[in-house]
Amino acid sequence: MSYLLSSNGDEIAGEFVDWFNAVDSTYQQQLRELNDLNWERFKADMHATIAQSEARLGDKITEHLKWTFIFWSGTVLSLGGLMVALLRR
Repeated sequence: MSYLLSSNGDEIAGEFVDWFNAVDSTYQQQLRELNDLNWERFKADMHATIAQSEARLGDKITEHLKWTFIFWSGTVLSLGGLMVALLRR
């Protein structure tokens, strides 16, 4: 009788372990798919953020160059006028 219980117990335990392995495998695959999906979404968000940052940086550089040109134009004109006034004396 104990032999019968022992062999059936091993069989049941083996089926139980197989079932747990199948469930574990399923959850691992679902987790892998979820991680891949999240990674792709993260990469898309990062690319969008980088593109926005590059666009804003380009706008800032353009604005800076505009004001630099205005500053140096005013400085050159002022110095030119000063030189003309000093040379006419």
